[in-house]
Amino acid sequence: MSARDNIPSDWHWPSFKPSICGMNNDRERLGLPNHFVSLRFDEKIPASFSTLRASSVDQLLEIIGSRAFSLLDRVVAGNLLSMVGDPRILDAQHSMVDIAPGEVFIGLDPADLEKVLDNFDGLGLQAKWIEKECPRHSVKLQAFKIAKYPVTNSQYKAFLLDTDYPEVPTSWEFRRYPVERANHPVYTISPEAADAYIYWLAHKTGVPYRLPTEAEWEWVAAGPENFEFPWGNEFNADLANTAETGLFTSSAVGVFVGGESHFGISDMAGNVEEYVASNYAPYPNGRAVKDHLVELNGDYRVARGGSFARFRDLARTKRRHGHNPKSATYAMGFRLASDV
Repeated sequence: MSARDNIPSDWHWPSFKPSICGMNNDRERLGLPNHFVSLRFDEKIPASFSTLRASSVDQLLEIIGSRAFSLLDRVVAGNLLSMVGDPRILDAQHSMVDIAPGEVFIGLDPADLEKVLDNFDGLGLQAKWIEKECPRHSVKLQAFKIAKYPVTNSQYKAFLLDTDYPEVPTSWEFRRYPVERANHPVYTISPEAADAYIYWLAHKTGVPYRLPTEAEWEWVAAGPENFEFPWGNEFNADLANTAETGLFTSSAVGVFVGGESHFGISDMAGNVEEYVASNYAPYPNGRAVKDHLVELNGDYRVARGGSFARFRDLARTKRRHGHNPKSATYAMGFRLASDV
């Protein structure tokens, strides 16, 4: 018998209004009930933590980098590494990957628009959201570098301490630095804050850091195979931190082994959405789409990739998106690029 069986049959729970708690139906959008439920890993995390807590830094690095270990163990190992110090994120320059120049193709063939809507049926997609990806077209890219991982909380903290920049991520509850998420991507920041961080880092290091262009980001994510997701054309919830994965929180960078793109770049399909360098504009010979993001923001910065709080449709390599200020389920971050 559970405690629920002891509740009198005539008892009525006090009324509950989700908007009072600031949820505005975001739980419903994520497929969660309005009452508390345990998530996918909740009951298993303590056992994994108990097993791994005495591991050395080298052992933790081995765990998070190998599919021989379970996703749960990699997530826990990443969090432990956050507390003891993650050597992967100490120097942003060490994680930059060279991308060769060339003429590449990005975007969606209009003939494939209906197929995308059919493949993601049930997620409430509107045709105009996908139309922003059309048409497929060629772009000439110069040689550039792109970061293997998104910018982390630890890296953003260094910027705040060095500059007194006023924008603290709203995901840092009570403006407290989340040391337990030091190696997780920073998120809930504005594009202006991302620009300010990059300006600071470029002047501090002498490296010409910048945000990637949309074309650069998509080419790195989709690769020469033009994949729907960085790893291939079939979605797998164990290869990217999206709502389907069931974490509903950020994860240490690089723990979703097997989800890397053709170029070895991590976290391009989930974890946090990533601002790129430009505001939304139609592709060449495409139609300007005035959707809810235009209605809410006017001119807005494009973001790419999915997040832990969004479904798999945003994890598509071609999806063009942006921040919705009326929803709590938008985790906006960024990654570095640079000219060669």
